Amino acid sequence: MQERWLKMNPKLKEKTRESLSAVLPITLIVLCISIFLVPMELGHIVLFLTGALMLILGMGLFQLGAEMAMTPLGEGIGVQISKSKRVLTVLLLGFIMGFIITISEPDLQVLAEQVPGVPNNTLIIAVALGVGLFLALAIVRIRDQISLSAMLLVFYAALLALSFFVPKSFVAVAFDSGGVTTGPMTVPFIMAMGVGLASVRSDKNADSDSFGLVALSSVGPILAVMVLGCFFKPEFTEYTLTDIETVTTTRDVVNVFMRGIPKFAEEVLISLLPIAAVFVIFQLVCRRYHGKQIAKISIGIGYTYVGLVLFLCGVNLGFAPVGAYLGKQLALIKFNWMIVPIGMLIGYYIVKAEPAIQILNHQVESVTDGAISVKAMNTCMSVGVAVSVGLAMFRVLTGISIMWIVIPGYVIALALSFVVPKLFVGIAFDSGGVASGPMTSTFLLPLSIGACSAVGGNLMTDAFGVVALVALTPLIAIQIMGVIYKIKTDKMEKNIEQVSVPEFSDDIIDLEEE
Repeated sequence: MQERWLKMNPKLKEKTRESLSAVLPITLIVLCISIFLVPMELGHIVLFLTGALMLILGMGLFQLGAEMAMTPLGEGIGVQISKSKRVLTVLLLGFIMGFIITISEPDLQVLAEQVPGVPNNTLIIAVALGVGLFLALAIVRIRDQISLSAMLLVFYAALLALSFFVPKSFVAVAFDSGGVTTGPMTVPFIMAMGVGLASVRSDKNADSDSFGLVALSSVGPILAVMVLGCFFKPEFTEYTLTDIETVTTTRDVVNVFMRGIPKFAEEVLISLLPIAAVFVIFQLVCRRYHGKQIAKISIGIGYTYVGLVLFLCGVNLGFAPVGAYLGKQLALIKFNWMIVPIGMLIGYYIVKAEPAIQILNHQVESVTDGAISVKAMNTCMSVGVAVSVGLAMFRVLTGISIMWIVIPGYVIALALSFVVPKLFVGIAFDSGGVASGPMTSTFLLPLSIGACSAVGGNLMTDAFGVVALVALTPLIAIQIMGVIYKIKTDKMEKNIEQVSVPEFSDDIIDLEEE
């Protein structure tokens, strides 16, 4: 056991360093804002910094746990499903897995508390049914090699058409739900399923088809919440901002987190139990894993549990209240338009702190053999999210309808999907769901709500929608990267055709290095 820990330690250090580099910039930005624009009490700063520390440790443990447990389990289930000859069996298994993994998602509990007029359990079950249905369709798509662009065009056209029949106060919440429900629990598992499903195939499109599960699974929650909105006809409900705990000593800070840890420990335990049950049943039926693999997955589930508890505790108790406070205070200053560029700066760096982002980026680098690097993905995602948060803050100040952004945005994204290489389509639409994780829902959403309440806007129509925009802009940004990649590839191929083999071999290496 000690030898295994010593071997694991370097990996944990690597993941923790990645987490530090992701969380440190946003922490420094908040500190600078508190010094130069919005003064904060020292106790609140200590609370925020403690949350940041828990965030770093939690992300490191979670990423290691997902790599050890979620990835091999998801891949294994994907391989077994792809071996089934009956479409009905594939659909049923996909639906069951989608339903179970969504019920396990901690972010769904947060969403249920925020949606007015619909009972929590009704919303949770409806969203889980939506994810289950669309995950099943996504699995059939990979199995039968159906065009992802065509499916996305049909489904998003249907969503945009349906949005005109949904109460206006519910449209932004519905689009937010698509990003929130594909969170840290669902994304690693669903993405690994895609790799497992595609690994059985040997055709040239197998790698590109391994992406897209998260993209289609994100459609289900939007559809489910829109349908509920049509039936329940919810009216506006006052949203209560999360206040920063009053702390004066270090003992007060410790007490705040000690009170919160049991709550999140229970929530994460309830979330992980269905996945642990799936692992046990899958192993008993298929006998896929041997002794060492079973031990590794079990330890990985343990790391995932501890990591998520620390992460959610740090985000909810340290980051969310500060986000709401900053949003409110920034909107009250004389030059409140500054919240737009400040929001863009926060958005640029906060996306790096999403736990599932690095999992997606590393998988993209692995599947493309380094052609699309982690650095390139991080930069592209950061630019996309920066634009989306800037648009969200602009909406808060002006009150323009989210549909003026969502409709043109999805039209551009869907149009690009027919132009760029297939690989980039799946990556782009997956990235939208991955980018809008717990950091977005527990920092950016409170930031938007705090600002909206300060300027006297309608929270349901003006503040909600930031998650939806964070899920939208990466679709365009990454596909633009795909267009650039295609242009460079075509240019390189033309250069190769124009010279003889002995003369261009060194040039190819140089181009690849660039």
